[in-house]
Amino acid sequence: MPGLGQQSVRDRNESAWLLPNDGTRTNHGLRRDMRRFDDSDEIDMVIVGCGAGGSVLAQRLARAGWRVAALDAGPFWDPDADWVSDEAGSHQLYWTEPRVIGGSDPVPMGSNNSGRGVGGSMVHYAGYTPRFHPSDFSTYTADGVGADWPLDYTDLRPYYTAIEQELPVAGEQWPWGDPHGYPYRPHPVGGNGEIFLRGADKLGITAKVGPVAIVNGRFGNRPHCIYRGFCLQGCKVNAKASPLITHIPDALARGAEIRAHAMVTQIVVDQRTGRALGVHYLRDGREHFQRARMVAVAGYSIETPRLLLNSASRRFPDGLGNDFDQVGRYLMVQGAPQTAGRFDAEVRMYKSPPPEVSSEEFYETDPAKDYKRGFAIQTVSPLPITWAEHVAAQGHWGAALREYMSDYVHWSCLGSLCEFLSQPDNRVTLAEEKDSHGLPVARFDYSQCDNDRALVKAAQSVMEDILHAAGADEVITIKRYAHLVGGARMAADETRGVVDRNCRSFAVPNLYITDGSVLPTQGSANPALTIMAVAARAADRLACGG
Repeated sequence: MPGLGQQSVRDRNESAWLLPNDGTRTNHGLRRDMRRFDDSDEIDMVIVGCGAGGSVLAQRLARAGWRVAALDAGPFWDPDADWVSDEAGSHQLYWTEPRVIGGSDPVPMGSNNSGRGVGGSMVHYAGYTPRFHPSDFSTYTADGVGADWPLDYTDLRPYYTAIEQELPVAGEQWPWGDPHGYPYRPHPVGGNGEIFLRGADKLGITAKVGPVAIVNGRFGNRPHCIYRGFCLQGCKVNAKASPLITHIPDALARGAEIRAHAMVTQIVVDQRTGRALGVHYLRDGREHFQRARMVAVAGYSIETPRLLLNSASRRFPDGLGNDFDQVGRYLMVQGAPQTAGRFDAEVRMYKSPPPEVSSEEFYETDPAKDYKRGFAIQTVSPLPITWAEHVAAQGHWGAALREYMSDYVHWSCLGSLCEFLSQPDNRVTLAEEKDSHGLPVARFDYSQCDNDRALVKAAQSVMEDILHAAGADEVITIKRYAHLVGGARMAADETRGVVDRNCRSFAVPNLYITDGSVLPTQGSANPALTIMAVAARAADRLACGG
């Protein structure tokens, strides 16, 4: 792998140097002059979705000389014009199209698990980018739960390293999983991080600063983080990494097309050859068909299964690639409880990136516990509207709610990511309800198992202990979910999954899936880095002819 220097990164991905250096955030010339294909052109690859997986795939293949177009249902964001330092004003960043939820533990769809527009949900993620652990790739063999991947950690290690350099990631030397370092030094710690470190130290729990994909120092034409705390609303200064600034500029410069406001409705397969021919999409109120030699779907764990199911045909009456009823199954979320503690001194938890400090000490299966797998803990810093939701969930309204809100600067908040297990009946199907385009919307049914509930209980207990050890005189917890993955998982054969180890469909040889839906397990780590690494690996295989 290349070294850690900026020049070695620039040699393979020039995005950071293609951004303006005049105080603006967007290279409008690149967008204006980008290559544009006609629908009648048979391009090499049409990519559905331009988030973590789609953007990396587009950039890598464009670098390899492929004729690539990435279609996204949302807009091509301009950080200067479109993003605001305001929670309510950032609602447009989320995918708010209708979805039906069910099961015994329904999962709300919204700001913490769904994105809209070029860059996807990484536009409004917190920037936290841990790796999966080696154990995540063989949970069934080691622990009797979840599933084994058809590849292992070593297959992704070089891609983790490369993507960490391109984002780039800042953090301390990481002692968990496969111990490793990061390209940039850790950021200074604010009040929330100091409390986590203090409480963890008193309990003998190891905690580290990072890893976050937020520039700590200048990187190309991207500036240092200014610690304004609005990471979840879109970073107006371009310090936080998202595909919009880390991979799309280079893709455009290398001849890729990014086609925004293009809602893909169906993948078309030749009934005689069984190969994908291209995609139907809607744009500006008109129906289009883009021809392509290959198709890749990178739409998200809800929209990818939905598209496959909506692409039913005479050859695939139950949905594209669904001969063995695997499409939409094994969808996973992470249990993401948040525990807040009140301190006499002001904390001002908003004065820094939300993910400052974290611990993966409880990540692996502990034979002494009555549950399998584990959880991670990190600082989170809800802004006032989200904090009001946190407080209201405790039953506080009226005068009590106002009192808690006026006390906001005295609170610290920790969040956990719990590895909920894959289950076949946690799945996406098509609902009877139709969207504005007349297409069936996704129905997502989700139910927790006993192991899931035990993990949440254990994580909450540890977070409460840390905050009390740091001096909190009151703690409150809200239970929530985050980070959907699965739904079109990779597997060793077609009876257990939708794609192979290289993200190629078992059923359609020129159809690929390169988003989080292919992950067989989710670990206790935020998935963005792993999605990008998987997509980069798939691109390498494609560029090399298989």
